[in-house]
Amino acid sequence: MGDKLSLRAGVIILAALLGLAALAPLIAPHSPTEQNLEQDLLPSSGEHLLGTDKLGRDILSRILYGARVSALVGTSTVALSVLIGITIGSLSGYFGGWLDHLLMRVVDILMAFPGILLAIAFTAVLGPGLDHVILALCLIGWTGYARLVRAEILAIREREFIQAARALGGSPGRVIFVHMLPNLLPALLIQATFGVAAAIIAEGSLSFLGLGAEPPTPSWGSMLNEGRQFLLVAPHLTTFPGLAIMLTVLGLNLVGDGLRDRLEKRGK
Repeated sequence: MGDKLSLRAGVIILAALLGLAALAPLIAPHSPTEQNLEQDLLPSSGEHLLGTDKLGRDILSRILYGARVSALVGTSTVALSVLIGITIGSLSGYFGGWLDHLLMRVVDILMAFPGILLAIAFTAVLGPGLDHVILALCLIGWTGYARLVRAEILAIREREFIQAARALGGSPGRVIFVHMLPNLLPALLIQATFGVAAAIIAEGSLSFLGLGAEPPTPSWGSMLNEGRQFLLVAPHLTTFPGLAIMLTVLGLNLVGDGLRDRLEKRGK
């Protein structure tokens, strides 16, 4: 029962946030980049429901458009990381031998460094920008999927249906993508759900440091950075973007936990 409630709660939260992000151009009360210095640091009011920032920009509008940035970075990073991870993990697990050792040593080297430090170094070299953020997060994100795919393929490559596919003349590509990967989809889906949450937090961290979305593009991380100097006089500048990040990550983690619990019960 608990896994169902967790999954439903997570789906409701994510559906609401994604709906608001998709409809941002229609429901945002103001332009997210329009400045009005005469209305800077205003608290919540009828005209500005969540107040304004130091440049007089509407906080609610910037949060809605910032959700689009987080969704773009999260889904793009995970999609590319899963694609790379599946390719590397499949080759390593299926063929084994020297290729397995070579690929896994590359994975070990990348995982030996703190991921966020690698992302900071990468974006610092290339400069800020969402495309650079996605590339940096993919650089560190594919390793977990590669390890997962390799482990699952090692567990099933000697099973009867795989041996039968090989005996019937199936090529390695066909055996991997037709017979093996469909059995890995539930585990990949669960890890991808948590991966989107991690990517959103990482993007917020990079934007907070000035290495993410370039101004005036609204980003939750950059909003936190802009508001930290006004914590005592205008706490709403950091409160609402922080709540947006918290709710998004909470929804994704609830969905991931619910899916994992259902998969474990099905396996038993």
